[in-house]
Amino acid sequence: MDYKDTLLLPNTTFPMRGNLPQNEPKTYQAWNTDQFAYNAMRTYRAEAIDTFTLHDGPPYANGHLHIGHALNKILKDIVIKLHYFNGRSVRYTPGWDCHGLPIEQQVEKEHKKSSLSKPAFRELCRKHAQKFLGIQKQEFQDLGVIGDFANPYKTMDFAFEANIYKTLALVAQKGLLAERSKPIFWSWAARSALAEAEVEYKDKEDYSIFVGFPLSQEAIQRLNLQNLATTKPIQAVIWTTTPWTLPANQAICLHPNEEYVITKEGYVFAKPLLESLVGEGLTDGEVLVSLQGSAFERLYAINPLNNRPSLLILGEHVQMSGGSGLVHSAPGHGEEDYFACLAYDIEVIMPVDDTGCYDESLRDKALLPADVVGDFIGQHVFSANDKILPLLGEHLLKSSRFTHSYPYCWRTHEPVIYRATKQWFILMDKPYDNGKTLREVALESITQTTFYPESGRNRIRTMIENRPDWCISRQRDWGVPIAFFIDRESGKALFDPAVLEHVGELFAQKGCDIWWELEIKALLPESHKHLASKLEKCMHILDVWFDSGSTWFGVLESGRYDAGAFPADMYLEGSDQHRGWFQSSLLLSCALRGRAPYKAVLTHGFTMDENSEKMSKSKGNVILPQEILKSHGSEILRLWVALSDYQNDQKISKNILQQVGEQYKKLRNTLRFLLANCNDLQTLSPKQDLSEIDCYIVERANACFSRVRSDFAEYNFVNGLQGLMYFITNELSGIYLDLCKDSLYCDDRDDKSRRAKQSVMALIASNLCHILAPILTYTIDEVLQHAPEIVRGVASNVFELQPQAMYNVRPSSDFSMLMQLRDKCSELLDTLKKDKAIKSGLELVLESSEQDSGSFGGLCATQVAQWLILSDYTPDISQKVGSFTLGERTFSLFKSAGARCDRCWRFMAEHEGGLCARCNSVLQG
Repeated sequence: MDYKDTLLLPNTTFPMRGNLPQNEPKTYQAWNTDQFAYNAMRTYRAEAIDTFTLHDGPPYANGHLHIGHALNKILKDIVIKLHYFNGRSVRYTPGWDCHGLPIEQQVEKEHKKSSLSKPAFRELCRKHAQKFLGIQKQEFQDLGVIGDFANPYKTMDFAFEANIYKTLALVAQKGLLAERSKPIFWSWAARSALAEAEVEYKDKEDYSIFVGFPLSQEAIQRLNLQNLATTKPIQAVIWTTTPWTLPANQAICLHPNEEYVITKEGYVFAKPLLESLVGEGLTDGEVLVSLQGSAFERLYAINPLNNRPSLLILGEHVQMSGGSGLVHSAPGHGEEDYFACLAYDIEVIMPVDDTGCYDESLRDKALLPADVVGDFIGQHVFSANDKILPLLGEHLLKSSRFTHSYPYCWRTHEPVIYRATKQWFILMDKPYDNGKTLREVALESITQTTFYPESGRNRIRTMIENRPDWCISRQRDWGVPIAFFIDRESGKALFDPAVLEHVGELFAQKGCDIWWELEIKALLPESHKHLASKLEKCMHILDVWFDSGSTWFGVLESGRYDAGAFPADMYLEGSDQHRGWFQSSLLLSCALRGRAPYKAVLTHGFTMDENSEKMSKSKGNVILPQEILKSHGSEILRLWVALSDYQNDQKISKNILQQVGEQYKKLRNTLRFLLANCNDLQTLSPKQDLSEIDCYIVERANACFSRVRSDFAEYNFVNGLQGLMYFITNELSGIYLDLCKDSLYCDDRDDKSRRAKQSVMALIASNLCHILAPILTYTIDEVLQHAPEIVRGVASNVFELQPQAMYNVRPSSDFSMLMQLRDKCSELLDTLKKDKAIKSGLELVLESSEQDSGSFGGLCATQVAQWLILSDYTPDISQKVGSFTLGERTFSLFKSAGARCDRCWRFMAEHEGGLCARCNSVLQG
């Protein structure tokens, strides 16, 4: 007789294969129609007292998404859903950064900028940003990301531009804004000032030159050196890597507390560097005189390039780690030079124009010899180095080439220069808040913020401690204007609140393009129109980091978005944003609110290929998220994010995705097995019906789920998932589900033991769904569509999923010893199968050397047989197949004296072709 139809075989409509690339888009489309999913999340937890707001760092609306975007947005989505499924009311308003240079450059490639008015050009930039904003919005949703995509924030919206400007106005009214002419990073390729966050460092080959500046006769006499027997005239020796800045030299800086020597050759060096300069071949090291650095103050040397006087000054910034100990100072080309010269009221000379070329200042100020100056005007400074060296003549003491780390513009990828221009700065060290400076308030706020990982705290703290004033002005077209009126006579900005508020309201109504379109009088309130003829417009635009740094004001405080409250619970971006968005947001929030705009900061690393190399088209190792969706589906990409140590750089490749796919299959098939085997369960069994083995797996599940939830609460998804995968593979599937099959398939449908096992499986399935829902949201939603009510509860979709409490039970048996027994027995069974002595462990019966051979570790003989998946029957003493020892106890395996049951295949039937007692009872009813 074929007993197959009498078995209670697994049954579920949940498919083994997900066919994710084909099926996910349909579900995502349904979720995104009328924002079904986000509205479900927003309303289902509407009454929750506990809230969680993640404020979105705006990606740049320029181009398709790359794998870094996918990592960032998926991680945000997992974090938001984690809090949602833990019962919190969540808010997430996605946003886009829409202004800035990259968009300008793309529009300039497509249109002739010189033929367009500024408003017309800005409109083209707006359309370009809107195009890619729409593309990126769809691509984010294709990743299963859920948010208020129907109402995103866009920094180019009129009202948002107005809020950016209002933030600027409030900073000005705090007294933290100043216009200064000082050297800043200047991108000659972009023709704009740069913030530190817009600079990256790369290796660059440059000159390394030592140049002698002869001391003036007055200096020699004042230092009483006129009778010094040197072989050459006495010269202050400077070292520089930028020969092109020598025409603008105004001073030479020495350390006031260091000792300086004059060598036999007549060279002035810092004494701590003498040995290294001997190694350079500049001197034999014979010292004629030693003087304190302070002795040289306010004396003069002569610039050999143009015979202009160079004042000898003092500065604590002079290092003794290299060079000569005397620093060539061109205050227009270096921040430290600028501040050192400022103390001596030295003029800032700037002979370089916006394009990085020398201008007429070379001629006007006689910065180069008259017979050659014409050759340099209009020449780029980097190409001028080779021409400057010959002009130094015998004063060029040594020249060589070397490679060093140099700042580059991260947009144009060209090396930058330091260049003094008139710019707007937010002041870091001006007292404003009960005597505290912005730097001090920001540093205090950092101590009150939680960082994931903790190392992020020191990183941003160091940056804030060392950063200069924030240069917020740019010389471009596509951005929010620094819309201040400047008094023509005094040169001072008009910070009257009535004017600032009026301009802000005009921007909110008509957009900030009107700053260029309307006359001054039309932009002023009635109370100030009479001043129009005395005013002029500031034509700079704001640094885009100011745009994004003010989004907490425009999103969380404006009331225009259902985005949560200030301060946000979390900001989450790549680790590079410690110098970017995290920092600009911190400074603006501290300036206006006296605290950070976030309670916690979580950072992730960058994506690399499987060899830890940066992805590039030239290497052919780029993996696009769009390609992954077509081949694997978004769930695999989401699981890759969760399984990655995201706080460091992550590797991704086809091989890695294949491995992640295998782990996904394990999770999916485990859930499928659980659904299939509790499909006929209506109610949960009372806990007293659970066997010791049931209690064992419940205890292991509870411990695992507790650890996973604890790890997830700290956003340590990789540890949590590794622990979960271990439990599923080695304990749930590897032990419990395997040994339960006999009872599930062969026991009577309503047998207490079978129902208890089903109950355990239903609760484990329910908790697995709840744990995995933030990560594999689509898959868990699919699971619930096929799950029996005992698993899904009242949930009609994943967003209504509630966790079910597990049984609170612990086994009384010693399962650590039972695990040892299982390992020993399994090892012997593997050997027997390899030797073809047996086909299945069900052929065997276990006997012990002890009198209580029917039990072990607290389990009775029947339970031990179930634990080891053996038969529980009389042994055939004549057919011993092997033995093993555990402690002082010996265990033997015998062939069963019974025959194989044709229904359950256990060797517990009394005769061939018969049934065991259990199966016979089930069939008899």
